[in-house]
Amino acid sequence: MSAKIHGLMAEFSDPGALVSAARSAREEGYVRVDAYTPYPLEELDEALGIRHTRLPLIVLIGGILGGLAGFGLQYWTSVIDYPINVGGRPLFSWPSFIPVTFECTVLGAGLFAVLGMLGLNGLPQPYHPVFNVPRFALASRDRFFLCIESTDPKFDIDETWGFLSRLQPRQVSQVDE
Repeated sequence: MSAKIHGLMAEFSDPGALVSAARSAREEGYVRVDAYTPYPLEELDEALGIRHTRLPLIVLIGGILGGLAGFGLQYWTSVIDYPINVGGRPLFSWPSFIPVTFECTVLGAGLFAVLGMLGLNGLPQPYHPVFNVPRFALASRDRFFLCIESTDPKFDIDETWGFLSRLQPRQVSQVDE
C-alpha cells in the first residue's frame, strides 16, 4: 500500500533562489504552492500570489463590538438597572463613559485579532505532512523550502518533479501524508 502524497518539496540554500523559484512556479501555472523559511521574506508574498487578509476587518468588528458592549454595559447599569443621582448630574452622563468604552474597544479588537489570526492560519496545528521530510528540520535554521501540493490542478508527480529539478534546488523530496 503506497502512502498518499501531500506534494513535492524543493530545498534551497538562499532566499533569492526561493523567491525566484516561487515566481517560476506561479508563472508555470501552479496555484497550490507554499514556502517555508527561517525568517520572514517580504517579497515572498507577492511571488506566491498571497492575497490580502481579512484580519483587519475582523479586528475592526471586534473593536466596534467591544466598544458597544462597554458603552452598553455602563448605560444599562447607570440608567436602567441601578440609577443613582450623584451631585445632580443626569443619569446618562456619556463623558464619564469614554474611558471604559475606549478600554473595551481595545480589548475587543485585541481578542478578535488573536482569535482571528489563529482561525485564519488554521492554528493550532500540531501536525503537518511536511514534518515527515527529514531535512525539513533545517527550515528553522538556514534552509528555504518550496512545496507544490498534490491538490494543485496542474500537479503531476513526474512533471512537477522535473519542474522543481530545473529550478536547481539542493534536493527535491516527496512529502507523504
